[in-house]
Amino acid sequence: MNIGALDGKHVVIEAPPNSGSLYFNYKKTFSIVLLALVDAQYKFVAVDIGAYGKNSDGGILSNSYLGKALEKNKLNIPNEQYLPSTNEKLPLVVIGDEAFPLKKYLLRPYPGPQVREDQNKKKFNDRLSRARKVVEDAFGQLTAKFRIYCRRLNALPKNADTIVMTTCILHNYIKADATDVHSREVSSSTSLPAGLITSLNGQGGSAQPEAFENRDKFKKFFCSPAGKLPWE
Repeated sequence: MNIGALDGKHVVIEAPPNSGSLYFNYKKTFSIVLLALVDAQYKFVAVDIGAYGKNSDGGILSNSYLGKALEKNKLNIPNEQYLPSTNEKLPLVVIGDEAFPLKKYLLRPYPGPQVREDQNKKKFNDRLSRARKVVEDAFGQLTAKFRIYCRRLNALPKNADTIVMTTCILHNYIKADATDVHSREVSSSTSLPAGLITSLNGQGGSAQPEAFENRDKFKKFFCSPAGKLPWE
């Protein structure tokens, strides 16, 4: 029921000349942000590269081509589908962490105070965290393949953008095999575009009532016998 997992990675660069604090991030380094949507095979479905290090992941998403397309329902995403073994229909969603806003198309965890008071919400958060791990693992694989991520990039932001884009494309090529290519051709007409998406900067948004209702429905499913995992 999910399109992919979403997260941001700070790519450390040398302080750009005359940039002030634009690229200075909460880790006290200068960086550009790689915001990536990753599928279950650890491949990049869409990326946003080049946002200022000071910007939040949620803000970057909202002003990216991907975020705007999701907001306007412009992507060729399948309609709502039934949850397994139920009569409940829910939309396909992107999975994100607390840095992202709750949307009809974007699931984020319940906030901490609510989780402490409700074990079902804790279970939902744990399940969401496991699903979201694919994007963290993809970043780890990217760093392991391309050791430039282990040091500060000595490049202007626009050149660093090109370097990061190149590594993301190469990562997908390395992950791909004949089966992957076939499945991508079959699914491209019913899901996200096959190409990588890029843009810059942004700001956040507020949740709609339907987004809260959908999250509660997913929580109810995960806590039901139909949503139980084999090892639970």
